[in-house]
Amino acid sequence: MLIENVGEELDPVLEPLLQRQLFKQAGRLVIKIGDAIIEYDNSFRLYITTKLQNPHYKPEVCTRVALVNFLITPDGLEDQLLGLVVAKERPDLEEEKNQLVRQNADNKKALQGIEDKILQMLSEAKGNILDDEVYYTCEILF
Repeated sequence: MLIENVGEELDPVLEPLLQRQLFKQAGRLVIKIGDAIIEYDNSFRLYITTKLQNPHYKPEVCTRVALVNFLITPDGLEDQLLGLVVAKERPDLEEEKNQLVRQNADNKKALQGIEDKILQMLSEAKGNILDDEVYYTCEILF
């Protein structure tokens, strides 16, 4: 089932579906929606879409559903297309770009480690931190 163009508030009638308030009646699995009792099939799937760019749902809703953001921007599409063209025309440049992306990720990880070490040193320092004679070295990545 697909419900389209939903706002930030969901209809309370959907609550039993979101919570999967199922029960057995006459040996069948059923669910009560509004005043009606409907037979429930385990293969039933409910999809809800919205045209809002960045919707903010209540925490109760977020814990019961899986939110997937399929927002596509023109810049994102342009980057993807450029990546495909470069990969086809100049695979050497694509490989170099991939290496730079990996190196950037490694550098960010190293930076995070250094920041964590600095914070640890600051939290463990006793007295004036400038009086601490322990020297630390860090590896610079190029």
